[in-house]
Amino acid sequence: MTDSPEKPEPDKKVQPEPGKEAADKAAASAPEPEKEAGEKPAEDKKAAEKATEKPAEEKAEEKAEAEPAEKNADEEKAAEEKPAEKKATEKPAEEKATEEKAAEKTGEKPAEEKASEEKASEEKPADKPDLAKKDAPAAEKDDPADDPAPASSSSSSSSSSSSSSSKTAVVPEAIKAIPVRHYGRWISAVLVLGLLGLLVNAFATANVHYNAIPDYIFDSTVITGLGKTVLISLLAMLLGLVLGIVLAVMRLSKNPVTSSVSWLYIWFFRGTPVYVQLLLWFNLALIFPYINLGPIYQDEMSDFMTPFMAALLGLGLNEAAYMSEIVRAGIQSVDEGQTEAAHALGMSQGRTLRRIVLPQAMRVIVPPTGNEFINMLKTSSLAASAAQYLELLRSTSDIGQTTGATVEMLFLAATWYLILTSVFSVGQFYLERHYARGSLRTLPLTPWQKVRKNLASFSNRPSGGVTV
Repeated sequence: MTDSPEKPEPDKKVQPEPGKEAADKAAASAPEPEKEAGEKPAEDKKAAEKATEKPAEEKAEEKAEAEPAEKNADEEKAAEEKPAEKKATEKPAEEKATEEKAAEKTGEKPAEEKASEEKASEEKPADKPDLAKKDAPAAEKDDPADDPAPASSSSSSSSSSSSSSSKTAVVPEAIKAIPVRHYGRWISAVLVLGLLGLLVNAFATANVHYNAIPDYIFDSTVITGLGKTVLISLLAMLLGLVLGIVLAVMRLSKNPVTSSVSWLYIWFFRGTPVYVQLLLWFNLALIFPYINLGPIYQDEMSDFMTPFMAALLGLGLNEAAYMSEIVRAGIQSVDEGQTEAAHALGMSQGRTLRRIVLPQAMRVIVPPTGNEFINMLKTSSLAASAAQYLELLRSTSDIGQTTGATVEMLFLAATWYLILTSVFSVGQFYLERHYARGSLRTLPLTPWQKVRKNLASFSNRPSGGVTV
């Protein structure tokens, strides 16, 4: 028969060893081991535990004594022992029950609930909107009491809020384009039309016999003067073009003599008025009574320097100075590689200029040459007074002096000059179109082609209107 263990005296206090506190806490929190063979009955074990159990005050004292020793332990043991300290600091179940009953009577919450609520309120401020809760990290949502709604409900609420905001979005109104009113254009147009009306009214009410203009428009004297104007303009332009090409080549030459002579010629004839040059050529017999060109030609200067010859030399030599600069610009517009390639093929300098350079330079030479020819038609009128050449202006002036219709005959001359410049402008257009074949992909339409195109568009138009 086994003896029962001796019960310790209740009044006797057993001082615990300081190193056994951790072992006692681990034993209190650990589950009971399985019964082994030869163990004591459960009743005796319970009685022994009750006898060995210490009051709560003694445990608190033991903890206060053991805390300084535990502070010197490693950081890992301190981290492991924190849950056990929390359990030790918790209040007994009986005290919790009494506090809950007292709180129910008074209507106040227990201290622990108040502490938990304060902690939750610190973690989640009340001022944050729902969108802040949505974007908050998951670590702040560990407490189910703070966020009772599941994630699906939060996502559904956010989607519903976004859909509602899109439904309630205000659609912007269409922009109404208001055209800018250009009052200055209307005012300027009215002013110009008013001035034009005043000018027409002035000539309409003037003392001019306009019936005389159609009466003399095809007069024989006028037609003769018109023919001489065209003849002197063509010959002077031809002389100026040929001599201008020669002067341009001389100017571009590497020979300093020819280059200097060319520059001197251009400097003189461009620097003096053409009217002065016409007067000099017509009065050349005053200083050179004879002209002696050796075996080629010999004669008196008065017989040689006729009004036609004076007009031709005066207009042609003056035009050569301007044409030389136009031709020089056209030659320089051609790439130098063209000349080098022609020389590599064995072509001479003159042949290269005639067959390679000038045909390509004509695209640049033709437009200003056309302008110079139109200017020549009008400049030929200076030969009437300077060289006594009977061209268009001299013929109409003679008719005006005999009939007394001086102003009417001047209007007639201006009419024929306008007709001549218009006709030669059309010829210039076709000439430019011819030399532009190598540079333009599609040539511009001629005036006759434009008329035919417009007539074809009118004839091919459907009777019922245009359908899209």
